[in-house]
Amino acid sequence: MLWNAKNGQVPLGGSAMSYVSFGRGGKTLVILPGLSDGLATVKGKALLLAPPYQRFFDRYTIYLFSRRDDLPQGFTIRDMAEDQARALAALGVEKAAVLGVSQGGMIAQALAVGHPGLVEKLVLAVTAPRVSPLSRERVEGWIALAERGDHKQLMIDTAENSYSPAYLKKYRKLYPVIGAVGKPADYGRFLANAKAILAFDITDGLERITCPTLILGGTDDRIVGMEASCELYERIAGSELFLYEGLGHAAYEEAADFNDRVFRFLES
Repeated sequence: MLWNAKNGQVPLGGSAMSYVSFGRGGKTLVILPGLSDGLATVKGKALLLAPPYQRFFDRYTIYLFSRRDDLPQGFTIRDMAEDQARALAALGVEKAAVLGVSQGGMIAQALAVGHPGLVEKLVLAVTAPRVSPLSRERVEGWIALAERGDHKQLMIDTAENSYSPAYLKKYRKLYPVIGAVGKPADYGRFLANAKAILAFDITDGLERITCPTLILGGTDDRIVGMEASCELYERIAGSELFLYEGLGHAAYEEAADFNDRVFRFLES
């Protein structure tokens, strides 16, 4: 199959966790996405999601995971990390590099704290070790929009607070139709993910992360703030920090060198 792309699911005690995989390398890279996973999972999207990671394919087999399908209310970030550890064990993965983006970065932190032998290298992108007043304001706003079923405004507010002004000039042209597609039948999964963020604080465990760690953020992040990246850098011994000047929470999407920077770090 092209790029060795595969779609799969891992059973998890009455539920299941969807994943896609691609690449043919002997090393393993696990990617954990952000809060958008609460609206649409990776299920069946291997060929769609593979292209940005082609540089990794000769060296890595990549697994991109969603959270469990029937995410219950009250599920915590640490619960999600335990799910992730069980899923990797079921797939026979004993060691992996882990890239976590936004909420996925929170899960990656909890995974590295709770299962240090599993995570051999860690990349934390536009994420935070705890909810801040800024991120609380954003997430609570999204929860209110989801509870009202206002999908269009949820998407617009997310975009306005994620992208740079230059990107938004082009993206705003889509606003008239942005709510017409992608609306979930039910927001329960999104709400469970969002509320888990509001309860997250792993600052007391970060000193237990000892693997090589790269922290990537944006100077203009309007969701978690640049300060979150700096706090991670200060609290994780030996970590590296790079901030994209003028970019915000979508730096992982806007920065042309993002995946190259991750690849160089993993191979260093």
